[in-house]
Amino acid sequence: MKMVVSKRASRRIAVSLSAFIPALFAGCAFDSIEPGAPEPTTATAEPGPAPTRIVAARRLTESQYRSAIKDVFGADVVVNVRFEPEVRSDSLLAIGADAASISANGFESYFAAARSISRQALAEQNRSRVVTCALASVPADMRTDRCLKQIVTDLGTRLFRRPIDAQALATRITLAADVAEQTGKVDSGLEATMASLLTAPDFLFRVERAETVPGAADTWTLDPYSRAARISFLLWDAPPDKELLAAAKSRDLMTEAGLKAQVDRLLASPRVEQGVRAFFTDYLQLDRFDGLTKDVAQYPKFSPAVAAAAREQTLRVVLAQVMREGGDFREIFTTRDTFIERSLGAIYRVPYAAKTTDEWVPYTFDEASGHSGILTQVAFNSLFSHPARSSPTKRGVAVNEIFRCVIVPQPPADVDLSTLSSAANTGKTVRDRLIFHRSEPMCSGCHMLTDPAGLALEHFDGIGQHRLTENGAVIDVSSDFFGSHIVGARGLGHFLRDDPSVPACLVNRLRSFDTGRAPASEDQAAVDAMVQAFIADGFNVVRAMARIAASPASFTVPASHTSSTEGEAS
Repeated sequence: MKMVVSKRASRRIAVSLSAFIPALFAGCAFDSIEPGAPEPTTATAEPGPAPTRIVAARRLTESQYRSAIKDVFGADVVVNVRFEPEVRSDSLLAIGADAASISANGFESYFAAARSISRQALAEQNRSRVVTCALASVPADMRTDRCLKQIVTDLGTRLFRRPIDAQALATRITLAADVAEQTGKVDSGLEATMASLLTAPDFLFRVERAETVPGAADTWTLDPYSRAARISFLLWDAPPDKELLAAAKSRDLMTEAGLKAQVDRLLASPRVEQGVRAFFTDYLQLDRFDGLTKDVAQYPKFSPAVAAAAREQTLRVVLAQVMREGGDFREIFTTRDTFIERSLGAIYRVPYAAKTTDEWVPYTFDEASGHSGILTQVAFNSLFSHPARSSPTKRGVAVNEIFRCVIVPQPPADVDLSTLSSAANTGKTVRDRLIFHRSEPMCSGCHMLTDPAGLALEHFDGIGQHRLTENGAVIDVSSDFFGSHIVGARGLGHFLRDDPSVPACLVNRLRSFDTGRAPASEDQAAVDAMVQAFIADGFNVVRAMARIAASPASFTVPASHTSSTEGEAS
């Protein structure tokens, strides 16, 4: 099958497929079967008005993979995969997904999961979701069985997020028949075919295809099936449902009216909360909890349970602000309203009263508590600290890069960090020790950018416990930050709430989360318009997501992504 593939996307697919082919049927009960190498690209769009070109291949995130399995096979199917590390690029995992491949070991894990999922899906309690017709009862009938063809067609379309092509369908039918005849079991054949679908690049990667815009041969836009996937993963963090795939098939998604109708439908679903959660998990870098450790001697209250609760607390606070009617995103920096469960109550030193130990209850910090916004929560302060102490520098870098899109340069390779802990540095507080460290000329520039914001948060230790002193010395939380004098976390929160760079940064991150790439120069006008609309909408994140999802400009492919090579996709 000839396919036009952008050079950028072809490199991505080739790197990943190098792991797929040798591992495909290793260690299987049916490994004596020779099904042949998998098709590098197993699905294409249905014939349309223009040829398509593969322009991106983004590896599914863990949450997207789990959502896909749940949607297709049901909530009772257990997913047990050792996911490979996700890659953060330009501050987002969503951008890193475009550079993430799959190693041989990673593919073996995916394949083991595929076999397990297939077995569970064919178990009696789940079977009706997959086997929707009268499947052949003997292996000899499988090569011509209409029901098998229907099952593979339906599963392929749901898993690949576009119709499975004739060649890929024929390959799966042959595989099912071969395995069934070898084992004498029809279900073994169907299981093998389902596993092959679950390990195909078109499932494990969000393969995006573009077509030329009528009347503008040099302008490329995503085809309807790629649009359906974009919309669904942005708003629901899940693959397209049947209705959205139907809108893609009819090409309704290529019209503004059809696009808006589907976006409005998805927005009306409670599943939008999952889309918002997915974005803020990436935006706030909450995935860092996966590898976070703390010095148990210094912080005995910190545990994996606290880490999980801290992550959930921040998401609950964000959702409470942005999901409500007229929700202003900027309130996440100043609100004293929060949610706690037992382990967090101990760290915040506040009373906790609930019927069960894992129950979440709303709580409002009093004005004198020092707590104001998500920057004073356990999550932010523990993620951006050292294992045994706080770090104004790490926190300052995070404030600038996450919320203001200001990239802080990496320290020089030969920077001398010993001044922070040397005997000559007699400062009792981190602030005093940093002043000594900043006396080094090569250190002062970056620290002048990072430290003011971090020092404002020094009333919170390395896991977010409130304090007023350090080593017996009173902590000074005042600083000058970009021309403003701020005092403490509350001052920093109000600065960020009113900083015009923050909403602009949020919109840039949200659009990059959707597209999987940093904005190109030709995107700037569209991004600027979205920023102004975000401000006019009262800084409402859900409306911003809807605007991005329904905007034709979001689907335009930059020229840098469309330089092509013609030949077999590989």
